[in-house]
Amino acid sequence: MALNGQPQESNDFNQQGIQYRQQNPQMQASPQAQYAPQAPYPGQAQYAPQGQYAPQAQYVPQGQYAPQAQYGQTTYAQSPAMPMPQPQSTAPMNSRAASSLRRAENISMSRAYGEMAVGLLVTAAVAYLTAVSGLLYAFVMATGMWGWIGLSVAQVLFAIFLGTRIMTMKTRTARVMFYLYAALMGFTLSSIFVAYSLPSIMLTLVICAGFFFVLSMLGLTMRKNLMGMGSILLVGLIFLIVVQVALMFLTPSNTALRIVAGIGIVLFAGLTIYDAQQTKRIFAAYQNQGTEVIKKVSILCALNLYLDFVNLFLYILEMVGNSD
Repeated sequence: MALNGQPQESNDFNQQGIQYRQQNPQMQASPQAQYAPQAPYPGQAQYAPQGQYAPQAQYVPQGQYAPQAQYGQTTYAQSPAMPMPQPQSTAPMNSRAASSLRRAENISMSRAYGEMAVGLLVTAAVAYLTAVSGLLYAFVMATGMWGWIGLSVAQVLFAIFLGTRIMTMKTRTARVMFYLYAALMGFTLSSIFVAYSLPSIMLTLVICAGFFFVLSMLGLTMRKNLMGMGSILLVGLIFLIVVQVALMFLTPSNTALRIVAGIGIVLFAGLTIYDAQQTKRIFAAYQNQGTEVIKKVSILCALNLYLDFVNLFLYILEMVGNSD
């Protein structure tokens, strides 16, 4: 007999199966979606059930690289076995270069002021020997006023020649020419031993040396650029020369002479500061041109500083010196 259109044998089999499951509840079948995953074989990765993939394990290569930071940053932890070369900092190199540059600049400045000092010693020695020997007096008696004027003109032309030709000469020739000019200046300046007392000359020399030192330090350490003052100082120098030439043909009073001396002191004080700063800039411009060029530049700068010192000395002497 069939129930609900099914054979009798099938109904009996189903009834037996239900009874068996009721007697053995641990044998109940689980739904297909709840099957537990099989135990993994040794060395086999465990797979997640279908639809529930497990996240992949993070791969860490040999050398233990740290995670990358944002773009533009590097946070790699280097392997001890093969260390990556680190870029060397340029700060020590820049510091060494700056220190070397300052050392070379100080040497060049010392050379220029040393050449100037030697020139001044030559001038002082020649001036004293000329005054003691009476050589200047003999020269004036032999040549008269025109000889003195010619000597002054030759001295000016010699200075212009040196200023324009030193860089084209050999270093030894330029130095010899500079010392010859210093000797010629000494021959001319020997007249001060006739016009002023020796203590007054020595006192003026000390005052001028201290004043010149202060002005030079001011020019070397001043941050303000004074190169634009060159044209103004040149115009003042030309004006001063014209005034002094005019006074040669007049009979000026002591007051007029002191006023001119005061103007000369102010002018050459400015020129000393200007030339000190210009000397520093010239050496900076020629620092890579070689030793010979630096020596020639030293002589050229020494000539400018020498003229500043001599003229400053003469105007201070005229202002404070005592006549014999």
